[in-house]
Amino acid sequence: MLHVHKIASFDLPDLEPYRTMRRTQEQRDQGIFIAEGEKVVRRLLESSLPVISLCLPEHWLRAYEPLLHARPENEIHAFVANKDVLEQLTGFSMYQGVMAVAKVPPAPKLDDVLAQATKPLLFVAVDGLSNAENLGVIIRNAAAFGASGFIGSETTCSPWLRRSVRSSMGTIFRLPVIESAQLVQTLHELKRHGVHCVAAHPHTDEAVLSKAQLAGDCCIVLGSEGHGIRPEVLKLCDESVVVPMHPGVDSLNVAAASAVFLYEAARQRGKT
Repeated sequence: MLHVHKIASFDLPDLEPYRTMRRTQEQRDQGIFIAEGEKVVRRLLESSLPVISLCLPEHWLRAYEPLLHARPENEIHAFVANKDVLEQLTGFSMYQGVMAVAKVPPAPKLDDVLAQATKPLLFVAVDGLSNAENLGVIIRNAAAFGASGFIGSETTCSPWLRRSVRSSMGTIFRLPVIESAQLVQTLHELKRHGVHCVAAHPHTDEAVLSKAQLAGDCCIVLGSEGHGIRPEVLKLCDESVVVPMHPGVDSLNVAAASAVFLYEAARQRGKT
Protein backbone atom coordinates (compact mmCIF):
# COMPACT_ATOMS: atom_id res chain seq x y z
CA MET A 1 0.00 0.00 0.00
CA LEU A 2 1.26 3.45 -0.91
CA HIS A 3 1.31 6.11 1.83
CA VAL A 4 1.88 9.67 0.61
CA HIS A 5 3.22 12.38 2.95
CA LYS A 6 3.88 16.03 2.17
CA ILE A 7 7.11 17.06 3.84
CA ALA A 8 6.37 19.53 6.62
CA SER A 9 9.47 18.83 8.72
CA PHE A 10 12.92 17.46 7.98
CA ASP A 11 13.01 15.80 11.40
CA LEU A 12 10.82 12.83 10.51
CA PRO A 13 12.71 9.58 11.33
CA ASP A 14 11.77 8.11 7.93
CA LEU A 15 13.65 10.95 6.23
CA GLU A 16 16.93 10.15 7.96
CA PRO A 17 18.43 8.21 5.00
CA TYR A 18 17.86 11.26 2.80
CA ARG A 19 19.25 13.67 5.41
CA THR A 20 22.39 11.57 5.80
CA MET A 21 23.09 10.51 2.23
CA ARG A 22 26.80 11.18 2.64
CA ARG A 23 27.07 8.86 5.64
CA THR A 24 27.60 5.75 3.58
CA GLN A 25 28.69 3.53 6.47
CA GLU A 26 25.37 4.15 8.28
CA GLN A 27 23.47 3.03 5.21
CA ARG A 28 25.71 -0.01 4.85
CA ASP A 29 25.13 -0.96 8.50
CA GLN A 30 21.38 -0.76 7.91
CA GLY A 31 21.54 -2.82 4.72
CA ILE A 32 19.99 -0.08 2.60
CA PHE A 33 21.00 1.97 -0.43
CA ILE A 34 19.88 5.17 -2.15
CA ALA A 35 18.65 5.19 -5.74
CA GLU A 36 18.88 8.64 -7.32
CA GLY A 37 17.51 9.90 -10.63
CA GLU A 38 14.27 9.34 -12.53
CA LYS A 39 15.47 6.43 -14.66
CA VAL A 40 17.32 4.71 -11.81
CA VAL A 41 14.28 4.90 -9.52
CA ARG A 42 12.02 3.69 -12.33
CA ARG A 43 14.26 0.66 -12.89
CA LEU A 44 14.27 0.04 -9.14
CA LEU A 45 10.47 0.01 -9.09
CA GLU A 46 10.49 -2.39 -12.03
CA SER A 47 12.85 -4.74 -10.18
CA SER A 48 12.24 -7.30 -7.45
CA LEU A 49 14.36 -5.48 -4.87
CA PRO A 50 12.47 -4.45 -1.68
CA VAL A 51 11.60 -0.73 -1.75
CA ILE A 52 11.18 1.18 1.52
CA SER A 53 10.37 4.76 0.52
CA LEU A 54 10.59 7.47 -2.10
CA CYS A 55 11.35 11.18 -1.82
CA LEU A 56 10.42 13.22 -4.86
CA PRO A 57 8.39 16.06 -6.42
CA GLU A 58 4.67 15.33 -6.73
CA HIS A 59 4.58 15.18 -10.53
CA TRP A 60 7.12 12.33 -10.51
CA LEU A 61 5.04 10.47 -7.95
CA ARG A 62 2.07 10.59 -10.33
CA ALA A 63 4.27 9.22 -13.12
CA TYR A 64 5.34 6.29 -10.92
CA GLU A 65 1.91 5.42 -9.51
CA PRO A 66 1.21 2.47 -11.87
CA LEU A 67 4.55 0.89 -10.91
CA LEU A 68 4.02 1.62 -7.21
CA HIS A 69 0.56 0.06 -7.13
CA ALA A 70 1.98 -3.08 -8.76
CA ARG A 71 4.65 -3.48 -6.07
CA PRO A 72 4.38 -6.43 -3.64
CA GLU A 73 5.36 -4.53 -0.45
CA ASN A 74 2.72 -4.16 2.26
CA GLU A 75 3.56 -0.48 2.45
CA ILE A 76 5.78 2.07 0.72
CA HIS A 77 6.05 5.64 1.98
CA ALA A 78 6.36 8.47 -0.54
CA PHE A 79 7.52 11.88 0.73
CA VAL A 80 6.73 14.73 -1.65
CA ALA A 81 7.99 18.30 -1.88
CA ASN A 82 9.30 20.73 -4.46
CA LYS A 83 12.82 20.07 -5.70
CA ASP A 84 14.28 23.09 -3.89
CA VAL A 85 12.89 21.76 -0.59
CA LEU A 86 14.38 18.33 -1.30
CA GLU A 87 17.75 19.95 -1.99
CA GLN A 88 17.58 21.60 1.43
CA LEU A 89 16.85 18.20 2.93
CA THR A 90 19.80 16.44 1.27
CA GLY A 91 22.22 19.36 1.31
CA PHE A 92 23.14 19.29 -2.38
CA SER A 93 21.62 20.16 -5.75
CA MET A 94 19.88 17.51 -7.83
CA TYR A 95 18.89 17.43 -11.47
CA GLN A 96 15.46 15.83 -10.98
CA GLY A 97 15.05 15.54 -7.22
CA VAL A 98 13.96 11.89 -7.45
CA MET A 99 15.26 9.47 -4.79
CA ALA A 100 14.31 6.16 -3.21
CA VAL A 101 15.53 3.95 -0.38
CA ALA A 102 15.66 0.18 -0.91
CA LYS A 103 17.21 -2.86 0.74
CA VAL A 104 20.52 -4.24 -0.48
CA PRO A 105 19.79 -7.77 -1.75
CA PRO A 106 21.70 -10.75 -0.35
CA ALA A 107 24.83 -11.36 -2.42
CA PRO A 108 24.40 -14.46 -4.61
CA LYS A 109 26.73 -17.39 -4.13
CA LEU A 110 29.21 -17.99 -6.93
CA ASP A 111 28.09 -21.61 -7.31
CA ASP A 112 24.50 -20.47 -7.86
CA VAL A 113 25.53 -17.88 -10.46
CA LEU A 114 27.63 -20.49 -12.27
CA ALA A 115 24.74 -22.94 -12.27
CA GLN A 116 22.17 -20.47 -13.57
CA ALA A 117 24.22 -18.49 -16.11
CA THR A 118 24.03 -19.11 -19.85
CA LYS A 119 27.21 -20.40 -21.50
CA PRO A 120 29.71 -19.23 -22.50
CA LEU A 121 30.28 -17.55 -19.13
CA LEU A 122 31.51 -13.96 -18.96
CA PHE A 123 32.45 -12.45 -15.61
CA VAL A 124 33.94 -9.07 -14.74
CA ALA A 125 36.04 -8.94 -11.56
CA VAL A 126 37.53 -5.77 -10.11
CA ASP A 127 40.41 -5.49 -7.67
CA GLY A 128 40.95 -2.48 -5.43
CA LEU A 129 38.64 0.07 -7.08
CA SER A 130 37.82 3.01 -4.80
CA ASN A 131 35.91 5.26 -7.21
CA ALA A 132 32.17 4.56 -7.00
CA GLU A 133 31.40 6.23 -10.35
CA ASN A 134 33.93 4.04 -12.16
CA LEU A 135 32.49 0.98 -10.45
CA GLY A 136 28.95 1.88 -11.51
CA VAL A 137 30.01 2.41 -15.13
CA ILE A 138 31.79 -0.97 -15.16
CA ILE A 139 28.59 -2.62 -13.93
CA ARG A 140 26.62 -0.80 -16.63
CA ASN A 141 29.10 -1.98 -19.27
CA ALA A 142 28.94 -5.54 -17.94
CA ALA A 143 25.15 -5.55 -18.21
CA ALA A 144 25.27 -3.96 -21.67
CA PHE A 145 27.49 -6.71 -23.06
CA GLY A 146 25.64 -9.58 -21.41
CA ALA A 147 27.99 -10.49 -18.58
CA SER A 148 27.04 -13.45 -16.40
CA GLY A 149 27.92 -11.55 -13.24
CA PHE A 150 30.06 -8.94 -11.52
CA ILE A 151 32.61 -9.70 -8.80
CA GLY A 152 33.86 -6.97 -6.47
CA SER A 153 36.92 -7.86 -4.41
CA GLU A 154 37.36 -7.37 -0.68
CA THR A 155 39.54 -4.34 -1.58
CA THR A 156 36.86 -2.66 -3.71
CA CYS A 157 34.25 -0.13 -2.57
CA SER A 158 30.65 -1.25 -2.34
CA PRO A 159 28.72 -1.33 -5.63
CA TRP A 160 25.65 -0.24 -3.62
CA LEU A 161 27.00 3.23 -2.87
CA ARG A 162 24.65 5.93 -4.17
CA ARG A 163 27.09 7.15 -6.81
CA SER A 164 27.77 3.64 -8.03
CA VAL A 165 24.06 2.78 -8.30
CA ARG A 166 23.45 6.07 -10.12
CA SER A 167 26.37 5.54 -12.54
CA SER A 168 25.13 2.02 -13.28
CA MET A 169 21.84 3.61 -14.41
CA GLY A 170 20.00 0.91 -12.49
CA THR A 171 21.53 -2.01 -14.39
CA ILE A 172 22.87 -3.23 -11.04
CA PHE A 173 19.30 -4.31 -10.22
CA ARG A 174 19.35 -7.06 -12.85
CA LEU A 175 22.96 -8.27 -12.84
CA PRO A 176 24.24 -10.85 -10.34
CA VAL A 177 26.59 -8.85 -8.10
CA ILE A 178 28.99 -10.60 -5.73
CA GLU A 179 30.33 -8.04 -3.26
CA SER A 180 33.43 -8.18 -1.02
CA ALA A 181 34.65 -11.44 -2.53
CA GLN A 182 38.03 -12.83 -1.48
CA LEU A 183 39.30 -12.44 -5.01
CA VAL A 184 42.20 -14.90 -4.88
CA GLN A 185 39.89 -17.61 -3.59
CA THR A 186 37.17 -16.65 -6.08
CA LEU A 187 39.54 -16.86 -9.05
CA HIS A 188 40.72 -20.27 -7.86
CA GLU A 189 37.07 -21.37 -7.83
CA LEU A 190 36.41 -19.97 -11.31
CA LYS A 191 39.48 -21.71 -12.68
CA ARG A 192 38.32 -24.96 -11.07
CA HIS A 193 35.17 -24.61 -13.21
CA GLY A 194 37.25 -24.08 -16.35
CA VAL A 195 36.88 -20.29 -16.50
CA HIS A 196 39.79 -18.59 -18.28
CA CYS A 197 40.97 -15.53 -16.29
CA VAL A 198 42.26 -12.59 -18.30
CA ALA A 199 44.02 -9.65 -16.63
CA ALA A 200 43.55 -6.19 -18.10
CA HIS A 201 47.12 -5.12 -17.41
CA PRO A 202 48.53 -2.04 -19.15
CA HIS A 203 52.16 -2.89 -18.35
CA THR A 204 52.60 -6.18 -20.13
CA ASP A 205 54.36 -7.44 -23.22
CA GLU A 206 52.42 -10.71 -23.31
CA ALA A 207 49.51 -10.06 -25.67
CA VAL A 208 47.30 -7.43 -27.20
CA LEU A 209 43.57 -7.58 -26.60
CA SER A 210 42.59 -8.92 -30.02
CA LYS A 211 44.69 -12.06 -29.33
CA ALA A 212 43.13 -12.76 -25.92
CA GLN A 213 40.97 -15.86 -25.44
CA LEU A 214 37.55 -14.37 -24.70
CA ALA A 215 35.20 -16.54 -26.77
CA GLY A 216 34.88 -19.30 -24.17
CA ASP A 217 34.13 -19.17 -20.45
CA CYS A 218 36.20 -16.29 -19.14
CA CYS A 219 36.59 -13.66 -16.43
CA ILE A 220 38.01 -10.23 -17.20
CA VAL A 221 39.99 -8.92 -14.22
CA LEU A 222 40.40 -5.15 -13.85
CA GLY A 223 42.70 -3.38 -11.39
CA SER A 224 42.54 -0.24 -9.30
CA GLU A 225 42.79 3.25 -10.75
CA GLY A 226 46.23 3.90 -9.28
CA HIS A 227 48.00 0.59 -8.66
CA GLY A 228 46.39 -1.89 -11.02
CA ILE A 229 45.93 -5.53 -10.09
CA ARG A 230 47.59 -6.89 -6.94
CA PRO A 231 50.52 -9.28 -7.66
CA GLU A 232 48.82 -12.23 -5.96
CA VAL A 233 45.73 -11.72 -8.14
CA LEU A 234 47.73 -11.14 -11.31
CA LYS A 235 49.64 -14.38 -10.70
CA LEU A 236 46.39 -16.35 -10.87
CA CYS A 237 45.33 -14.94 -14.23
CA ASP A 238 45.91 -17.19 -17.24
CA GLU A 239 47.05 -14.30 -19.42
CA SER A 240 47.76 -10.57 -19.15
CA VAL A 241 46.46 -8.43 -21.97
CA VAL A 242 47.00 -4.84 -23.02
CA VAL A 243 44.86 -2.52 -25.15
CA PRO A 244 47.14 -1.19 -27.92
CA MET A 245 47.28 2.61 -27.84
CA HIS A 246 48.94 5.56 -29.52
CA PRO A 247 52.50 6.26 -28.31
CA GLY A 248 52.60 8.56 -25.30
CA VAL A 249 49.38 7.23 -23.74
CA ASP A 250 49.96 4.35 -21.36
CA SER A 251 46.48 3.46 -20.10
CA LEU A 252 42.75 4.03 -20.23
CA ASN A 253 40.38 4.93 -17.43
CA VAL A 254 39.36 1.61 -15.87
CA ALA A 255 35.70 2.05 -16.80
CA ALA A 256 36.64 2.81 -20.42
CA ALA A 257 38.97 -0.19 -20.45
CA SER A 258 36.12 -2.43 -19.27
CA ALA A 259 34.01 -1.35 -22.24
CA VAL A 260 36.83 -2.13 -24.68
CA PHE A 261 37.44 -5.59 -23.17
CA LEU A 262 33.72 -6.43 -23.03
CA TYR A 263 33.21 -5.32 -26.62
CA GLU A 264 36.07 -7.55 -27.72
CA ALA A 265 34.52 -10.48 -25.83
CA ALA A 266 31.21 -9.82 -27.57
CA ARG A 267 32.97 -9.55 -30.95
CA GLN A 268 34.74 -12.87 -30.48
CA ARG A 269 31.41 -14.47 -29.54
CA GLY A 270 29.75 -13.09 -32.65
CA LYS A 271 27.39 -10.83 -30.68
CA THR A 272 28.36 -7.42 -32.06
